Amino acid sequence: MSALQPPGDKMKKVLCWVSEYLQEHPKKKRADAFKEAEIRFDLSPLECEFLDKHFSKDLSPCR
Repeated sequence: MSALQPPGDKMKKVLCWVSEYLQEHPKKKRADAFKEAEIRFDLSPLECEFLDKHFSKDLSPCR
C-alpha cells in the first residue's frame, strides 16, 4: 500500500523527474519521457491528460 501524498506532490515529482531525465538524455523525446513517467509514477489517465495538455512545450530544469 502506498503512502498518501499531499495534492500536487506527485505531479511535482513527475515534472522534476522528466526535466532531469531529459537533461541527462538530451536525445530522448519528451513524449517518451512522459510515457516512462506514467509507468514509473503510476499516473492516472486524468494525470496523463493534464501533463499532455499543459506541458507540450519545453520544460525548464528543476531548481
